[in-house]
Amino acid sequence: MSDPTRTSQSTRHATGPAGAAARTPAAAVAPTVRRPLAAIVRALIAAAAATGLVLAALRAPDPTRLLADFTLQANLAAALVFTVCAHRAWTGRRPVSPRLTGAVLLFLTLAALTPCFTSAPADPLLTTATPAGALADWLLLTPPRGFRLPYTWQWPLYPLLHLALTARLASPSHPLRTTLTLAAAACLLPLIALAIDQVRPAPHLRRNRISPTRISPLK
Repeated sequence: MSDPTRTSQSTRHATGPAGAAARTPAAAVAPTVRRPLAAIVRALIAAAAATGLVLAALRAPDPTRLLADFTLQANLAAALVFTVCAHRAWTGRRPVSPRLTGAVLLFLTLAALTPCFTSAPADPLLTTATPAGALADWLLLTPPRGFRLPYTWQWPLYPLLHLALTARLASPSHPLRTTLTLAAAACLLPLIALAIDQVRPAPHLRRNRISPTRISPLK
């Protein structure tokens, strides 16, 4: 398979404007495709996560202890990653790697499941709005078949490490049965996400194939 970023031997030594054009990689002249709808949705997800974090810090008697909470860690990662995703969608730059966005999706899903198995209070923004927004963004605004099989063992590493540390500290909100349940969910959810990603239909994303300014008849 040819590499669009490399040039052939016949054009490598060409001179003049024709030679310069021949040596230009195809990626350098590809039209920029901006996705304002995806950018707005992802900016709202990042804003929801950031707002939930601020409210949680204001309510906590000791905000420094919040850094050890997995739900807050997941939302902090979501706020950072979705901010970058929104910027890239707005400017038409290359999307963030599915390895990273899929990990954030898993973390938020586990954060949404945690109140179901523990006595920890559920925050509507952190355990409902942000995970639901990330799931909708994946299903409705992200092209399918971006997840790969190696991701299914890479994504659970941090949640499992966090659960192991929590169990070692004998946290009353995470008894052994809850820890094992969440560990099983951390291992199964990536497989489920991979299977869904392989068969789900591609979202209908409006874009111009030739000209982002709609000046070309071929769109």
